[in-house]
Amino acid sequence: MTLIALDVMSGDLGAQECVPAALLALESDSSLRLQLVGQASVIAPLLDAAAPAAGVRDRLELIEASEIITMTDAPREAIRRKKQSSMRIAADLVHDGLAEGMVSAGNTGALTAISHFVLKCLPEVERAPIMTSIPNRRAFTQLLDVGANLRATPVQLRQFAIMGAIVARDVHGRERPRVGLLNIGEEETKGHDLVQEAHALLKDLRVAFEYVGFVEGQDIFSGEVDVVVTDGFTGNVALKTMEGVAGLIGDRLKREFTADLPSKLAGLAARPVLKRVSGSLDPRRYNGAIMVGLKHIVVKSHGSADRYAMAQAIAIAATAVRKQLVQHVSQALGSGDHSTC
Repeated sequence: MTLIALDVMSGDLGAQECVPAALLALESDSSLRLQLVGQASVIAPLLDAAAPAAGVRDRLELIEASEIITMTDAPREAIRRKKQSSMRIAADLVHDGLAEGMVSAGNTGALTAISHFVLKCLPEVERAPIMTSIPNRRAFTQLLDVGANLRATPVQLRQFAIMGAIVARDVHGRERPRVGLLNIGEEETKGHDLVQEAHALLKDLRVAFEYVGFVEGQDIFSGEVDVVVTDGFTGNVALKTMEGVAGLIGDRLKREFTADLPSKLAGLAARPVLKRVSGSLDPRRYNGAIMVGLKHIVVKSHGSADRYAMAQAIAIAATAVRKQLVQHVSQALGSGDHSTC
């Protein structure tokens, strides 16, 4: 059995979606156990209303947490003043060996700070980036960092590339991942000193992935690269831009297909195709960003994730545990670098 601690109270939707998500995850994975960390007075009525089957309910454990880290709490204050929060207790459970990994949809800054403070980086890792999946023309591209570290040194970008390749291989099934470094152009002369230095370090690597060199923003979607590496500032801006564009396209399509009677008829005719496209691009299918490089598995869910998206994040955490992702990252990086976490 794989045991995951779920921070039930955090995120935009909290227990109302996290509890049903837990049940969905348990129903689809008979080898999974979950610890629901949060306020029992909130969680218990939701479980009673859902009336899960005995086989599912038996694989659930409620862990009381009296406090909640909000989306506006400062990371430092979350560590100092909210030691009884659902996020902190979930991390403590993992640290103490009472859970094998954790999932949270809460405050990214607080989760990053608590993860580094409680769970620590591997000795070989300087900073742990957040890695997420982006749909491309073939399947998915793994993008990191998307917000954990606003700045990154060339050595850290090199580590991000190695760790990203391992996740792409072990969690997402890419046998020999193709890794690119995000830049303003593919030419060797483009980019500032930091990406130039990282590029030089990556070219000299002899590891189990293919470094393709510099890539541009559009390459995230081309399917020609499996992993795109950048710092957390650039990665987060790129991610939020993608979400905005996706929302804009959806709104425009809806507006045009409801503009008048001919448009509505065209929309009815196109509905099967639109439904397939929408399903393939549904962000719930790839929710769950791994904070790779820690000594334990931490998965960050989107703050507004519904039950289906959260269940996907739980599944990613379970897969990462079963694939022994932490051990593989440690082995690949070796002992040449030293932690600053």
